[in-house]
Amino acid sequence: MRTEPMNRISEKGLRVWRIYGSLQTLIALLLGIGVGAINFFIDNYMWIYIVDGLVVLLIGYLLIFLFPKVRWTRWKYEVRDQEIELQHGLFVVRRTLVPMVRVQHVDTEQGPILRKYDLASITISTAATSHTIPALVTAEADELRGRISVLARVAEDDV
Repeated sequence: MRTEPMNRISEKGLRVWRIYGSLQTLIALLLGIGVGAINFFIDNYMWIYIVDGLVVLLIGYLLIFLFPKVRWTRWKYEVRDQEIELQHGLFVVRRTLVPMVRVQHVDTEQGPILRKYDLASITISTAATSHTIPALVTAEADELRGRISVLARVAEDDV
């Protein structure tokens, strides 16, 4: 089996994923408050408040601390002359090889939170699928997009 890809995404990506986790936890908190309000007006059982609070705390821990750390640790990529190798996953680690001859176009994407941290994501599109490398420093993402574009044209010319 091949060795793992060498390149990691930016460590600032970990902060961005924690922000996303905080926003998702806020939604869970609002839902928990709704469940508590319904309980207050219908039955007012104390155990529902306790379970509700514990569920929100568990969701917060998972989405803000555990999942982003594991996701960042496992995300690796490498761009070679003939292929792009991606490795990622939370519970199941997935390794993907994208042949350069299959690459049709490469996009960069930057939302408001990524822009605040000077990060961007690259999406590599083939005829059948698209693959994303998240949370790269913007300059690195632009350089990588150009490099993949050149390598894809070279690989296409060789065929």
